[in-house]
Amino acid sequence: MQNQSFVTEFILLGISQNPYVEKIVFVIFLFVYIATICGNLLIVAAILNSSVLLSSPMYFFLAFLSLLDACLTSVIAPKMIIDCLYEKKTISFGGCMAQVFAGHLFSGAEVIVLTAMAYDRYVAICKPLHYTTIMNSRLCGVLIGVAWAGGFLHSTIQLLFTFQLPFCGPNIIDHFMCELYPLLKLACTDTYAFGLMVVANSGFFCILIFSMLLVSYSVILFSLRNHSSEGQRKALSTCGSHVAVVVLFFVPCIFEYARPPISFSFDKIVEIFCTILTPLLNPLIYAFRNKEVKNAMSKLCNRIMIVSIEK
Repeated sequence: MQNQSFVTEFILLGISQNPYVEKIVFVIFLFVYIATICGNLLIVAAILNSSVLLSSPMYFFLAFLSLLDACLTSVIAPKMIIDCLYEKKTISFGGCMAQVFAGHLFSGAEVIVLTAMAYDRYVAICKPLHYTTIMNSRLCGVLIGVAWAGGFLHSTIQLLFTFQLPFCGPNIIDHFMCELYPLLKLACTDTYAFGLMVVANSGFFCILIFSMLLVSYSVILFSLRNHSSEGQRKALSTCGSHVAVVVLFFVPCIFEYARPPISFSFDKIVEIFCTILTPLLNPLIYAFRNKEVKNAMSKLCNRIMIVSIEK
């Protein structure tokens, strides 16, 4: 790698070149990041604190999804926020590769977790009599392992190909983070084949999984016609939250990767939505639409307050 690449660091242009705008961005996204971490970790803690919710596969996967959201936004947001305070924003070559790897690791794992959550709802609604038999703790553990393995494999493939690219200058990335397409523009070689690999490994993968999820939720909605009105209401409320999260996650990813390997001026906005805003919206969607999660969070907060008062 050292024989091929002469670049030891990259210069990030950030969200804006205007210092005043950068200060506004610093304040806004610092607040967003704190809210995202607190919201997601509160959901994780509330579910872990409730033996009833933790024993339910749906909430078990929700806790893991919230953990992944907190990790994903922590890969990108802290450096982006700190960089807003500096005129020159740099990231080492190794740090850039680590950011690419970690970002795809957590997002790849999240794709599989969202698929597992859709399967859980399918079994619960379409095969309720066999639900406890099918969705047992062993299967849930296997699905979490598959999520980590799938995310690791996906990010490893991306990183191995990126390491083969020679970077001999320039080293300026018109972005606030290290991403594949901006890096392709800096490579001193023909990157057409690598761009097709990115489309196949990320874009096609997202389209395939998103299509499967839409079909599965269509089957679930079709099967609800035989349920009672109360059952339909509860199922639609739960599935509505899942569908909203799936759309928020997959639509930007498909736009970003299922296209020719070129960069657009609004890629920064799409990336902000993927890595910063979506992890913030997920806990809001589940917390405000799910009575059990709200009750668990309320009990946890009351318990923390009681312990604080006693101390």
